[in-house]
Amino acid sequence: MRLLAIIRIAFRALLKNVLRTSLTMLGIIIGVGAVIAMVSIGNGAKAQIEANIAALGQNVITVMSGNLRRGGFGMGFGSAGTLTREDMAAIEREVQGVMAISPEVRANAQVAAGNQNLSTSILGVAASFPDFRNWTFASGGPFTDQDVKSQTKVALIGKTTATSLFGETDPVGQTIRIKNAPFTIVGALNPKGAGFGGNDQDDVIMIPWTSAMTRLTGGTTFRNFTLQGESAEKLDEISEEISNLLRQRHRIQEGMDDDFFIRTQTETLETFTSTAKTMTVLLGSIAGVSLLVGGIGIMNIMLVSVTERTREIGIRMAVGAKSGDILSQFLAEAVALSLVGGIAGIAIGVGASRLISSQMGWPVLTSSNAIMVAFLFAAAIGIFFGFYPARKAAQLDPIESLRYE
Repeated sequence: MRLLAIIRIAFRALLKNVLRTSLTMLGIIIGVGAVIAMVSIGNGAKAQIEANIAALGQNVITVMSGNLRRGGFGMGFGSAGTLTREDMAAIEREVQGVMAISPEVRANAQVAAGNQNLSTSILGVAASFPDFRNWTFASGGPFTDQDVKSQTKVALIGKTTATSLFGETDPVGQTIRIKNAPFTIVGALNPKGAGFGGNDQDDVIMIPWTSAMTRLTGGTTFRNFTLQGESAEKLDEISEEISNLLRQRHRIQEGMDDDFFIRTQTETLETFTSTAKTMTVLLGSIAGVSLLVGGIGIMNIMLVSVTERTREIGIRMAVGAKSGDILSQFLAEAVALSLVGGIAGIAIGVGASRLISSQMGWPVLTSSNAIMVAFLFAAAIGIFFGFYPARKAAQLDPIESLRYE
């Protein structure tokens, strides 16, 4: 009952000057709202990155070729094709846990269908590529291993390219010309949207890698392989086996740099999500400064309140109130300011997050943990910044307080 009385008296004191109370809470409201909005933006970015990486496939390992050096300078991975068909066959044959493997032969080419003509990305892949890279089909289906062996002129088409060439007509069964070579579309891919670099993943045509090498690039080596591992737990082990195999095949001596680079899906996820986490912490920390400013405002107002109510404090002590009662009273007022401001800030932060998402199209994710942390932090601010004024009020001399004008 005593606690309820303290809370009731605290709110009665705060409501005596509504304008001052509201302005004092404004710092906390802005701080909590800003923290929730900024953390929501950061969490949304992290969730989108995780979704984009998951869309790349299950348990994916990428082997990139080349670390070409000219004049003592490294040209970077992918600057030279150092991976061969024999390397791919050896990996598939000797490395345990590799469920599927596909080279990626990339080229840009003019594609024509009827009176439509455009430049798009051509991707030469194995028959298993769409499956382990999570590409699904709107119509038709993938080409076969036999199509790859026979260099058959068949193609899978992305949504953007299909719409540009055929409008809303089903492209399956249609013929397109890639560098004047006729290819028959056997599958229409479902849309995936933008990739990491903002590129349109649906602006693509996939053909057998053998056809791509023969008719488009004329190359004999690959820039990269994409593999599917047996499980996420075995990706590091598989990567180590591939590395040892390629070093042996490429006759790379101990101490020499590899002419290839291996990256697992787990490593890619950790790289990008760590960046998103850093951004979230940075945004939350910047917004958290507003909370500290709000706490300083509470301390300032509470000190003013102690000065204004000195005579009231003396009367309470004269009729039996103890120092602990005075301390509890003023501390309750400071915490009430923080908590009410925190609740209002939560509402504003959630609303601001949804407004940002709807108006700017940014991904946001408001978590219950962020709301709880912001609320508890607001309460802690009230206790921390309210304690000094409350302690000052509790230590006032009753006689001097009664004399105070």
